[in-house]
Amino acid sequence: MTSQSSRRPSPATLITVAPTGAESQKSDVPALPVTLEELVTTAKDCRAAGAAVVHIHIRDSEHQPTLDPVRLADTVQAVRAGTDLIIQLSTGGAVSDGFEPRLAVLDAGPDACSLTCGTVNFGDQVFSNPWPFIRELYARTKALGVVPEFELFDFGHIATLHRLLDDLGEPHGGHIHCDLVMGVPGGMPGDAATLVQAVAALPAGATWSATGIGRSSVPVIFAALSVGGHLRVGMEDTVTFARGRPVTSNAELVQRAAQLAALAQRPAMSPDQARTMLGVASHS
Repeated sequence: MTSQSSRRPSPATLITVAPTGAESQKSDVPALPVTLEELVTTAKDCRAAGAAVVHIHIRDSEHQPTLDPVRLADTVQAVRAGTDLIIQLSTGGAVSDGFEPRLAVLDAGPDACSLTCGTVNFGDQVFSNPWPFIRELYARTKALGVVPEFELFDFGHIATLHRLLDDLGEPHGGHIHCDLVMGVPGGMPGDAATLVQAVAALPAGATWSATGIGRSSVPVIFAALSVGGHLRVGMEDTVTFARGRPVTSNAELVQRAAQLAALAQRPAMSPDQARTMLGVASHS
C-alpha cells in the first residue's frame, strides 16, 4: 500500500480520448465516429486538441460493435499512418463479446490495450472478466510487447491488480498505468472522496488516469487534476457536454480537458512525452 503523500504529480497531463465505445448507437448520437474514415479524422482532431492516446472500439458496416480482426488491423494501420497518437485497443469490446475474440485483439498490433481487472455489473448487464481470463490476457500482453492500461471499476479490481503483478511481474514497458473508471452503475461512484481512496490503494509507482461516466465526467476531471492524475474523456463515456447540450465532437471534450489541465498548470502531454511515461515504443 502506498500513501497519497508519496506520489509526485506529473508536470504534464496525459489526455486519452475514447471516441466511440460499444454502447451508443449512431442513430441516437449522429456525431459518434463509427466508420474508419470518421475515426481517423477524429483522431487527428483530438491530437490537435491535446490528446496523446486514442482508446479504440470499432464498428462494422452496420455501425454495430465488432472485434473483427481484419477491421482491427486496418484501423491500427490507418490511425498510425495518420497520427502519432498512442494506439490503445479495447480488449473489453461489448459486454456480449466472448473471451477468445477479446484475446485476439492484441494480434492487430496496437501500442497498448485496456485490461480490465475484474467483473462488474454494467448497468443492467454484466461485464465479465474472471481471473483466468485476466491472467491469460496479461501474459499475452507481455509476450506480444503490448503495454496494458489496467482498467479499474471498483476496489476489488485494485486488489486483483496487486495479485496480478505479484503473480506475473511488471508489465511490458516496465511501468504501471491505471484508469479509474468511475460512475458506471454497478462500479465505484464518480466523486472526489472515492477517487482519493482508490489512488491511495494503487501499486507503488503507478500513474493513473480517471474516467467519469456521464454526469460524473467534469467532477472527475477536477478531482483528478487536483491530486495529480491524468484524464480520459470521449464520447464512449459521455455524449452530453452540458445540461441540455449534446457533445458535437470528441475534440471539444479533449479541448475542455486540455484547457482545465492548463489552468491546473499541468498542460497536456505530447504523444512523445506519453510514450516515455508509459514505456511505449515508438514506431517511427
